[in-house]
Amino acid sequence: MSKPAAEFEPLALAVLTVSDTRTPDNDTSGDLLVQRLEEAGHHLQARQIVKDDIYQLRKVVSEWIADEHIQGIITTGGTGFSGRDSTPEALGVLFDKHIEGFGELFRQVSVEDIGSSTIQSRCLAGLANRTVIFCLPGSNNACATGWDRIIRDQLDARHRPCNFVAQIRR
Repeated sequence: MSKPAAEFEPLALAVLTVSDTRTPDNDTSGDLLVQRLEEAGHHLQARQIVKDDIYQLRKVVSEWIADEHIQGIITTGGTGFSGRDSTPEALGVLFDKHIEGFGELFRQVSVEDIGSSTIQSRCLAGLANRTVIFCLPGSNNACATGWDRIIRDQLDARHRPCNFVAQIRR
């Protein structure tokens, strides 16, 4: 007897833009992620722009991890090698479990668009308090690649053979 197909479960997601220069008027990568998650049927639970500061990033994301209404967090920005890029250092320590394959797969699929420059992406993902967290680079192209090629499926209970929906608090 085969297992019945899972149904789509809309999730409550938060979007965090990490930037010293973006504002609500020019946060195009944040706008792209909000558009994609809503088109997929999920709900935007929170959105914020935070300067690239380790402690401010940890503060906001820690509050979202503790918020029982937020099931997933997607960040954009701060994953490169410039002096201020600190998303991996800020957020990696908050993870209960790291999703090592996310960064590896992201770089594998993005090499098609940007070639060897993908090696400078330090994107990462993890689970914390049954909240899934994906940290993407700050470009629109990188956010589209991350959402379209990886995250969308992993946040859809119908995706087989596995997805992260069962790991997320409800």
